Amino acid sequence: MQWFTSLAAWQQALLASLITYTATTLGASLVFFSKKLNQSAITALTGGAAGIMIAASFFSLLMPALDYEAALPAFLTVTLGFLLGGTFIVGSDLLLTRKKPTFKGLGRKNVLLYLAITLHNIPEGMAVGVAFAAAGGVHGAVVSALLFAVGIAVQNFPEGACVAFPLRTEGMPPSKAFLFSQASGLVEIPACVLGAMAATTVTGLMPWALAFCAGAMVAVVCAELIPECYAGNKTCASIGIIAGFCLMMILDLALS
Repeated sequence: MQWFTSLAAWQQALLASLITYTATTLGASLVFFSKKLNQSAITALTGGAAGIMIAASFFSLLMPALDYEAALPAFLTVTLGFLLGGTFIVGSDLLLTRKKPTFKGLGRKNVLLYLAITLHNIPEGMAVGVAFAAAGGVHGAVVSALLFAVGIAVQNFPEGACVAFPLRTEGMPPSKAFLFSQASGLVEIPACVLGAMAATTVTGLMPWALAFCAGAMVAVVCAELIPECYAGNKTCASIGIIAGFCLMMILDLALS
């Protein structure tokens, strides 16, 4: 762990992004072994990821953002950044819905699902990168950022499967469905590195970047993860969300 802590923020972000991408790839690979998903397991994983992301948005992003000096008062900077991040996700969803994109051989619902997940992976990757930039090489903060990345990875596993299986049911070969699905997570790698580099090098950007990513994360959780997991077993979803939040909160506070 000392070796990892000694790396530059963008290098830490790059390695962490490989973890999140690998999780997407592993989820997508399930399409080779089965034609159906275990819905209970997906519900629990999705709920846990939602809880982790909500806690990380507060403890790993918003709270550190308040400690940075900016031209505006800290509370105003964080509020505006949070609104911008949430607006970005909501606006992106509206744009995708109105454009009604189509791919040859694929239904509109699956196209929207694929594009929405791919688009949402960009701020997720940025959030991981910014978290490592905010850690500043401090051991506890770096571990918290790494746990945040693991939380994103936990979410990405069922996400990869949820993209691959609908493509498979529409007649796409398993290998092609896998390639499409893993590509949706590939965007997190450059987004993660760019987020870390931008937050580290641009003076005054850090509080805005942290708050923006927090807003984007909360919007993604509210728009995608919570409705998805509650569409299944509500009890299982609630337990997953609470457990994920508590896990991230305890680890973040204990290591800070």
